[in-house]
Amino acid sequence: MTNGEVRMTSRPIGVFDSGIGGLTVVRAIRSRLPSESISYFGDTARLPYGTKSAETITRFAFEDADFLVRRGVKVIVVACHSAASVALEKLCARLAVPVLGVIEPGARALVAATRTGRVAVIGTNATINSGAYERAIRALARDIEIVAKPTPLFVCLAEEGWLDNEVALAVAQRYLSGLADEGVDAVLLGCTHFPLLSGVIAKVLGPAVRLVDPGSATAASVERLLREQGLLAQGAPATSGTMRCYLSDLVPNFQLVATRFLGEPLAEVLKADLANDQ
Repeated sequence: MTNGEVRMTSRPIGVFDSGIGGLTVVRAIRSRLPSESISYFGDTARLPYGTKSAETITRFAFEDADFLVRRGVKVIVVACHSAASVALEKLCARLAVPVLGVIEPGARALVAATRTGRVAVIGTNATINSGAYERAIRALARDIEIVAKPTPLFVCLAEEGWLDNEVALAVAQRYLSGLADEGVDAVLLGCTHFPLLSGVIAKVLGPAVRLVDPGSATAASVERLLREQGLLAQGAPATSGTMRCYLSDLVPNFQLVATRFLGEPLAEVLKADLANDQ
């Protein structure tokens, strides 16, 4: 292996999201690929993306990805479902490094999970309105029946840490109580925040409905891509890669909320100034 190839494999995986929710995807990647270093960018100054127009989300996604490219990443993971649903193809055409999103891996996992062929996708308004998941799912299984439902308040509940109290239960019941009656047997958690609410979501839907987390499926896709392109980190399997986190705004209580999403404290959090980072 040449020195250039060694340097390439040692570069970090870049992950970006509109805020901190993408740390659930980072958590899945770190669990599957502990030797890989990760550079994470959370656009906390401009969140949420899910309520913005496709044009604005695409512009933000370009800026986020360019920031990570300048940090020398070897691949970019678009953890934000809203950004992946409207900007992924344009990012792939724009960037010299490989780009992965959460949509296709999540769709594949959902199709594999259903037994009845009737599924549901829940997410932010932007993700649901884009129809990206429906297109990805039907590309895999044309006759599948899909219920798409925006559940934006789940984002606030996850960030507040209200994961299994009476408020979370009431919101989940309001959003989801009819899905099981419609014959849905698998539900895709189409936002990086939603895995934190899987307990209360499962409580409302019941044991017959499977919950699908695109983060785990995305981590598997990242491993496959790195292996195919010879980009896997060369350390021993037990080697711990570094974790560096950049935020466009150092929001209060970030460490507390980030630990909830990531499952471990963040050792290094840096302020990123997109306007002057060229």
